[in-house]
Amino acid sequence: MDATGSLALPPLTARSIVLSTLLGHHPPALPARALVRVGELFGTAEGTVRTALTRMVAAGDLEQRDGTYRLTDRLLARQARQDDSRAPRTRPWDGGWEIAVVTTERRSATDRAALRQAMAALRLAELREGCWLRPANLVRPRPDVVDEQCTRLTGTPEGDPAALAATLWDLDGWAARARVLEGALREEWTENLARRFMVSAAVLRHLLADPVLPAALLPEDWPGDRLRRRYESTDRDFRDLLLRHIGA
Repeated sequence: MDATGSLALPPLTARSIVLSTLLGHHPPALPARALVRVGELFGTAEGTVRTALTRMVAAGDLEQRDGTYRLTDRLLARQARQDDSRAPRTRPWDGGWEIAVVTTERRSATDRAALRQAMAALRLAELREGCWLRPANLVRPRPDVVDEQCTRLTGTPEGDPAALAATLWDLDGWAARARVLEGALREEWTENLARRFMVSAAVLRHLLADPVLPAALLPEDWPGDRLRRRYESTDRDFRDLLLRHIGA
């Protein structure tokens, strides 16, 4: 959001157009001509889109086979996280917390970065350096990097768990942007496909940052589920329109 509280969206590059399109497409593979057509929605020249495709292949973001571009494994994992953020798998919460404490003595910068990325994907927060935790209400696989570097524990805080959650995550900040995005989904759902595309991509990025806490730990009027329902109700129509535009 900008200083006035209005929704500010980052400018789209040819790379972000291609990436957002493929992340939202199942299976995540489209011919070059379709991706060029998406670029046309934003006034992006065909040559610019094709240059971006070449660079993304060189960078390992995409692989190309017979004129079709598809996400590589690293970005397939991001798509899986994005899909999960739209419908998180939860279980009843009994008050317990997941705790992961780094116990490996020597770690390279690469190892540290890999663990931090894994913890973000698992929606754990760092209480202090090397100590990660969250309420144990999510169902998801655990990557090997966590077991390789951490000792896993379960426990419960002695103080107010809601107060602890509020120190680990910026719940008010997340909720404020979620409400702005929810409003944008209502107000911007016009024939402006470019604007719709940008708002949809912003919603998906924001849902990835939702800690998905138990209801007992959330502030009143938490907008997470509302934002998901609003997004799902508008995304189907938008995807149909987009596919008709690109001829896929």
